[in-house]
Amino acid sequence: MLVRFWGTRGSLAVAQTARSVRGKIARALIAADGRKFADEEAAAAFIDGELDFATGGTYGGATTCIEIEADGDGSFMLCDFGTGSREFGISAFSRIAQGHARIFNVFMSHLHWDHIGGFPFFGPAFDPNARIIIHSGHPDVEEAFRRQQEEISFPVAFDWMRAKIEFVHLKPGETYKIGGCDVDVMEQHHSHKSYGYRFTDRYGKTAVFSTDSEHKIDSMEGEEDVAAFFREADLVICDTMYSLADAVSMKEDWGHSSNIVAIDICHEAEAKRLALFHHEPIYSDEDIQRMHRESIRYEELTRREQPLEVLCAYDGLEVRL
Repeated sequence: MLVRFWGTRGSLAVAQTARSVRGKIARALIAADGRKFADEEAAAAFIDGELDFATGGTYGGATTCIEIEADGDGSFMLCDFGTGSREFGISAFSRIAQGHARIFNVFMSHLHWDHIGGFPFFGPAFDPNARIIIHSGHPDVEEAFRRQQEEISFPVAFDWMRAKIEFVHLKPGETYKIGGCDVDVMEQHHSHKSYGYRFTDRYGKTAVFSTDSEHKIDSMEGEEDVAAFFREADLVICDTMYSLADAVSMKEDWGHSSNIVAIDICHEAEAKRLALFHHEPIYSDEDIQRMHRESIRYEELTRREQPLEVLCAYDGLEVRL
């Protein structure tokens, strides 16, 4: 199983500002300390080997879109239609040109704008030979997709799209066989509800997609069902939008979780990897990198018998399970 991250921000798509790019360049020049590079390859080696990620790269600014590539029926498997789905659609066209099936199984966590806003720009939706199956725990999922393309909001009506688009209602607690995977569904704590998905491929590799769900540090005894859903997963992609300080103070009951709580639940579940995800749009690359480092340290201090690898998701990250 291969997991690709096409969009990792939460709530709102963001872009690098001229000021932030300028800061990265300045820090890189200071780190280079007058060195000269023969070519771009040598410069790239310096970036990869000596600069921290927040200086030499970026966590990105597209909203939620995750691809699950499994050895299944040949269909694309996607989680959410955030703005990252635009880039995924471009990639999908290139793979279709090489013979990939034009079938898309898409699993919706919920229906807020940052998770459906990429769909009007999703190229395969205009392909008359494409089939798009949108799976959701929400019975009103079709209404949400149609409403964002009403004339008052968008110039292209939903019915102008040429792909065959279907909506399938999934129920929590049941296991579905979709795209060559066993797919389990969990209801989560969020406005208008959200749903988490657990994907298990034919080789037993498991990835969990769980975003936009609030888990509170002072009520962890009520999270046994979540730990059971995460149990021994090879990868848990978890909503860690806030620091613990933000989560328990000014942003309590906003429907999102912290890095600390995610680590605690993954330890309880004996999961193997955690990907910090759904990054706060006001956090800079430096802020996210700092949270990642603090998360790694917290995991070391609270580690049980099995270590938990803590990754920090960014647009373009690939994780092979």
